[in-house]
Amino acid sequence: MQAARLQVARVIIRSRCKVIRLHRIVFLSGALPALLLAGLLSAPAALAQAGSSTAPAGSATPPAAAAAKPGAAAAPAKSAGEPTHYLPNRFAGRAGMYYKSVWGIDSLSVKWAESGELIRFAWRVLDPDKAKMLNDKKVEPSLIDPQAGVSLVVPVMEKVGQLRQSAPPEAGRSYWMVFSNAGRRVKRGDRVSVVIGTFRADNLLVD
Repeated sequence: MQAARLQVARVIIRSRCKVIRLHRIVFLSGALPALLLAGLLSAPAALAQAGSSTAPAGSATPPAAAAAKPGAAAAPAKSAGEPTHYLPNRFAGRAGMYYKSVWGIDSLSVKWAESGELIRFAWRVLDPDKAKMLNDKKVEPSLIDPQAGVSLVVPVMEKVGQLRQSAPPEAGRSYWMVFSNAGRRVKRGDRVSVVIGTFRADNLLVD
């Protein structure tokens, strides 16, 4: 009797094991492929949703970001207080009034010429009667540089004469004469005097 019960129990256990195995086979052959198929179908939709919220790596920079770049910033406008290149008249004070009232001239200048071999003295005539001394060819001009210790004269060229303008002066016109600067003794920045008869202009800057 006991043996018969054991035999029946073994049969029941074996049948239950077969049923469990059958369920496993059905799950692996049916349910799992369905789940995998559902996952594959839902993956493109998930990727599309993620791409719509994140910009591609090669997309253009938004306008706001481009405007924030340092290179795109506009150049600052010049302030109204920046210095200009205006150079005041160096004879605008008492010296300028003296040359105008006594000698009838203004705009006196002394400049290097021909790489410093010559020094050019120029002026503008306001009153021809007062300025006629400067154009008098009988008067010997000189340029004195106390710093260099020299006194330059106007050179005389063959068939040309003195290198100066000696025509009668006219109001509103500029005139000049040059002095020989052999050895370049007179330098830019020196203060010189120009003497023409009774005319004398001191403290002229050589440009």
